[in-house]
Amino acid sequence: NLDVNTPKLQLRVWTLSHIDYIIMPPKPKNTNNSTTTIARPSPLPASPPQPAKTDTTRDTATTGRPPSEEVSIARNVYSPDFKAELLTALRAEMVEIFKTELETALTNNLTQIKSELHGVKTELSASIAAIRSEVDTLRATVADMEGPLSSCTDDVVSLKGNLAKLSAQVLALDRKCEDLESRSRRNNIRIIGLPEERKPITADTISTLLREAFNLEKKPVVDLYKQTDLYKQTRSPVNCADILRRARTQQRVTVGDSTISIFPDFTAQTGKARAAFNDVRRQLREVPDIRFGLLHPARLRITRGGVTKEFTSPMEASAFVKTLETK
Repeated sequence: NLDVNTPKLQLRVWTLSHIDYIIMPPKPKNTNNSTTTIARPSPLPASPPQPAKTDTTRDTATTGRPPSEEVSIARNVYSPDFKAELLTALRAEMVEIFKTELETALTNNLTQIKSELHGVKTELSASIAAIRSEVDTLRATVADMEGPLSSCTDDVVSLKGNLAKLSAQVLALDRKCEDLESRSRRNNIRIIGLPEERKPITADTISTLLREAFNLEKKPVVDLYKQTDLYKQTRSPVNCADILRRARTQQRVTVGDSTISIFPDFTAQTGKARAAFNDVRRQLREVPDIRFGLLHPARLRITRGGVTKEFTSPMEASAFVKTLETK
């Protein structure tokens, strides 16, 4: 016999010298109608290989069968039916072996997979329990905060409405305060460049200085507001306007050895608003047959051809001047 090694499978192949023991010899005819027992021939010990004989007959002592029967057995072994039967038996045996091995492998793998899945399931169960606990805590917190947050939202809405109203009121009050301060300063003049080394500056000193600088008949009534180049005149609005007009006409006011400058006294906001029209006023000086002036607190009035317009926005005034230049 020969052993053929395959993965997890061992096949045994029989040679023709042994197959003859598998095939049963034909039963002898029973002529005496008596039951006789025919013993199955036992396998003979393997004989050493002999050289091939030229004679077609074999020694009956070696095989124990007559030559005709041995030839018949050999023919049956090499027949297609026997080969097909042998292949069918081998296939069935191989299928059973593969089936057994596959079932064993699948069983082991399934057992391992089940154990791993059980571990994963245990971990997931613990994680899910922790997550559920946290979610329950969050739900309780949200439920506790829902009422206060709702009331806070209502309060915020109410505060927004109040804030809008208060902002509008503050803006209106700011404008009123600015207007009142600007109007209260309309009788004020600002003097810059006044020397201080000769003697202390008082209201009488300023009154005498203004009378000498502009050749006034009477001394203007002056109240000294503060000694930072700013002096206030409150008792004679006519004299204040006259002094400012004389200062614009004279341009350079000389007092002794010093040159002083006199300007209207505006608030910071009014001064910025009036200064924003400087470029527009410079352009208007180049336009012929036009009259313009800057009114209090910051309004630009333009008159041309009997048509008068007032502007509070420098951009609108600049756009209007461009239309005048194109005409």
